[in-house]
Amino acid sequence: MTHTEEWRTIIEIEEHDDHTTAVARLQTRDATSLEGRGRARRNPLDRDVPEIGAELAAARALAELQHRLLDAAIGDIEQATGQEAHLTS
Repeated sequence: MTHTEEWRTIIEIEEHDDHTTAVARLQTRDATSLEGRGRARRNPLDRDVPEIGAELAAARALAELQHRLLDAAIGDIEQATGQEAHLTS
């Protein structure tokens, strides 16, 4: 039997004078909500290319979200098994 789910991730990006921030939010089917944050700061000597700051901040937010999702999975495994979980990549 095949089971398909859809999880949504929304990334909100805000640009300020010298930095860009991003928040990545994941919503699962069981109402679990996780969030990761990222920030990028432009060197004053660099050209102002907002897309680069947005990309860096979003990537960092997604990386943090990934760690939080793995931590949630580990917690769920430990709760289900009653044993300490060790995940390998």
